[in-house]
Amino acid sequence: MRTREGGRIVVDEGSVIARVRAGEPEAYAELVRAHTGVALRAAVAFGAGADAEDVVQQAFFKAYRSLGAFREGESFRPWLLRIVVNETRNTVRSAARRRTLAGREAELRGSSAEPLIPESADPAVAAEQRERSRELARALDGLSEEQRRVVTCRYLLEMDEAETARVLGWPRGTVKSRLSRALRKLGKLLPAPALTTEGGEEHG
Repeated sequence: MRTREGGRIVVDEGSVIARVRAGEPEAYAELVRAHTGVALRAAVAFGAGADAEDVVQQAFFKAYRSLGAFREGESFRPWLLRIVVNETRNTVRSAARRRTLAGREAELRGSSAEPLIPESADPAVAAEQRERSRELARALDGLSEEQRRVVTCRYLLEMDEAETARVLGWPRGTVKSRLSRALRKLGKLLPAPALTTEGGEEHG
């Protein structure tokens, strides 16, 4: 069963995975449709560039083959995105290239299955949002690789702390400390505040 929440496809992941395990492989297409957009954004944000679609396709294939190891009750998205991140890392290493964050952010907007700025948005607001995105991309390029990863997960991919920890394979305490350091550094690099923390909480 599928519904839409905030414009995104929501599936009963546990039910779909159970159907696949029970011998209905075609049900896996529901998970692919629901998570392709965020998987593409993750691949591009972590540097896959023009190889993003290939990375995502391979990640879905590996996830399918590993469904037997998927723990019941967990969320599929962070589990999948960890595979995407690892596959992206392997692709970038094998290609021996590093794309700039500004280029990644531009492709991120172009590859998204859902527009980051709604078409109905006020043109002035949309223009301001695009400028803030460019400012953020430039500032992110001044962070360390680990700091960029945690900010990308928490803000560009809109993951919570627990999901970020699972995707990056870090303890939650490490996510907190690296995010805190990243936000402090971003505060010095950005011309105006471009990030807000949950509930207005300050990281210090």
